Amino acid sequence: MPSPRLTFFFDLDDTLHHASHAIFGVLNRRMTEYVQRHLAVDEAEANRLRQTYWHRYGATLLGLMRHHAVDPHHFLRETHDFDIPALLRAERGLGQLFRQLPGRKVLLTNAPATYATTVVRELALHRHLPQRYTIESMRVHGQFRPKPSRAMLRTMLARERCPPGRAVLVEDSPANLKAARALGYRTVLVTPAQPRRTKRYGRPAYVGLRIRSVRDLPRALVRLRTL
Repeated sequence: MPSPRLTFFFDLDDTLHHASHAIFGVLNRRMTEYVQRHLAVDEAEANRLRQTYWHRYGATLLGLMRHHAVDPHHFLRETHDFDIPALLRAERGLGQLFRQLPGRKVLLTNAPATYATTVVRELALHRHLPQRYTIESMRVHGQFRPKPSRAMLRTMLARERCPPGRAVLVEDSPANLKAARALGYRTVLVTPAQPRRTKRYGRPAYVGLRIRSVRDLPRALVRLRTL
């Protein structure tokens, strides 16, 4: 009998491309500058708020919305307005990977739509990822709920009409994988250029597979289907 069809939910940054190479540095700086301007605080306090909200809520934006009434669309537009293609680094052969990988492929990223669309197009994956869930579409009862929100991850299963056991979250974030695994997702941890994170986390119980590159997915598919 054929194996059940899987639906792969792919993260974007540090999963499909190496955002840590340059893009994250630019994003962090622009977010800090945004907080400085709009909250009238110095750089040290802006950095502290940015990191505190990211750890507490999974996204700096949520903390700024909840505690400072920041307009989310203005924040996303201002912080992601830079030359993305010039800073993009990624492995070759991602298109071939997506052609080889059976099942449905969906993008699930906490990044904004304009940024995600640019990156996906630059990676030549736009035809393979027609369905893209970005932070603007991660809403539950009208409220922003980005990863690792379990309510949002549950909503994604309903939207995609996908039973939990046939959903695969492919991510570089252990926290997001932990939330997904609690709902029944299969989980794949990608650790391309993060030896410190790999050493620290190893492979906890909520990680089904750990790979160094998404290009390893086709070879790991047999193991993935037995999880």
